[in-house]
Amino acid sequence: MTEQALHYQDHVHHDWVDYNGHMNDAAYAKVFSLAVEAFMDTIGLNADGREQHSYTIFTLETHLCYLQEAHQDEQLTVNVQLLDIDAKRLHVIFLMKNVNDDLLATSEQMLMGIDTDQERPAPFPDSVASTVEAIWNEHKQLEAPKQMGRKIGIKRKK
Repeated sequence: MTEQALHYQDHVHHDWVDYNGHMNDAAYAKVFSLAVEAFMDTIGLNADGREQHSYTIFTLETHLCYLQEAHQDEQLTVNVQLLDIDAKRLHVIFLMKNVNDDLLATSEQMLMGIDTDQERPAPFPDSVASTVEAIWNEHKQLEAPKQMGRKIGIKRKK
């Protein structure tokens, strides 16, 4: 698996810019959703793979961190890092960066594999599981981004 295969590229579209003059929070979520689809394509769950295996991926949970503003026409690259896996789930973090390699936002997600015939969670098809395992073998050695596992809340002085 190459780094090239594990990213999604786009730019900040005009209609993604809000009254504050930068990318709207919903647009960040859209870009991360498109990155999930690109990742699905990479692991063999493109339209043909989903049909062949009667299998897809659902997002169970997501946590977005907005770190810097993105502006109209700015180029975006979203990389994915596997944080953990099991037979039917992927714990991932997507890292959105600009052309200067500045981290703009992260989206930590729990993804679940779904058998579309049974309409229930199921282990990844063998070919998908093999691809996921190969990526995991590379990623499990990477340092976890500091945004991983963050808890939302108001910090109070004691």
